Amino acid sequence: MTASGLGTTLAYRARSTLHQVHRLPILTGVLTPLGQSSVENFLLVGSDSRVGAEPNDPDFGGIGDATSTTGQRSDTIMVMRYDRAAGTAALLSLPRDLWVEIGSTGRKNRINSAYSDGPEVLVATVQQALGIPLHHYVEVDFQGFKRLVDAIGGVDVCFEFPARDGHTGLQIDDPGCQRLGGVAALQYARSRYYEEFRDGEWRVDGTADLGRTARQQDFVTSAIHQVAGAVGANPFRAAGVLSAVVDSIAVDADLDLTVMARELRAAAGAGVQTFPLPVQPDTIKGKAVLTVQVPEALPVIAYFQGPGPVPGS
Repeated sequence: MTASGLGTTLAYRARSTLHQVHRLPILTGVLTPLGQSSVENFLLVGSDSRVGAEPNDPDFGGIGDATSTTGQRSDTIMVMRYDRAAGTAALLSLPRDLWVEIGSTGRKNRINSAYSDGPEVLVATVQQALGIPLHHYVEVDFQGFKRLVDAIGGVDVCFEFPARDGHTGLQIDDPGCQRLGGVAALQYARSRYYEEFRDGEWRVDGTADLGRTARQQDFVTSAIHQVAGAVGANPFRAAGVLSAVVDSIAVDADLDLTVMARELRAAAGAGVQTFPLPVQPDTIKGKAVLTVQVPEALPVIAYFQGPGPVPGS
C-alpha cells in the first residue's frame, strides 16, 4: 500500500470509529463556552457502571454486575486543565466524599452522588461548588477502562512495597515498577482499602480517599504518557485504542477527540502536573465527609479557574 493509501485508510478508520462515540447533547447548555480563553478544562469521570460485566471476568467478585450493584455513581472525578498557549496540562482530583451542594437542588451530599442525577448535574455541581469552568466532558465506565489499558499495552505503576486490597482483588507480591493490565489497573485505581506489607506485616493505608485520589493521579499521568507513546510510535494504534472503548465512553457534543489526542501528546511531552484539592475531614448529618480547606485550597482552585500562577510557584 502506498503512503497516501495508508493515510486514507487510517483517516477512514478513525472517522468511522469517531462517529460511534456516544455524545451527550444534554451538556451543551451546562458546559461553559470556551471563548478566547487559553485554558481548556475537561471533566474526566470514571463511572462505576457494571453494565457489560460477566461472571467469568477475573475481577467479577470485586466489581459485581448491574443487578448486584444498581444505579450509577462517579467512582473517579478529575479536572484536567490544558493550557493551549503553553501546551501543558495539570490534573485536579476531587475526592468522592467531598461535601457540596448538588447542582441547583438546594440539597447537599457527597459529590459522587451528583452523577446519579445525570452528568449534567455533576457538571453543574463542580462548576457551582468550586467556580471552575468546565468546557468538555469525558466519561468511561469500568469495562471501558480495562479495555483502554489493555489496548495501550498496560500502564506502568511503581510500588515501594508489596500491596493488596481484599475488596477490589488487588495483589502485588513484589515491590518495584510493574506494568498493569486492565484488570489489575482497575483494582489499583478503585482501591479504598489499600494495604502495604512493611516491616513484616500488612499495614492499612490510613489516608483512605485522599490516598486513593493520589494513586489515581499517578496512574492517569502514567497512562497519558503511555497513550501518547503508543499512538505516536504506531498510528495504527489510534483507531484500535478508540475502538476498544467506543462502547464505554461518552463525551459532550462539541468535543473533537482528534484535537484532544493532539493536546494529550503535547501535554505528555511537557509533563503533567498533579494537584490535590486541600480538604479536611468532617462529620455532617452523621456522614464522614470531606470539606474544602480554606484558605489553603484557594490558590489551587484559582489556577484551575483560568490563567494564573501555578500554586506554590
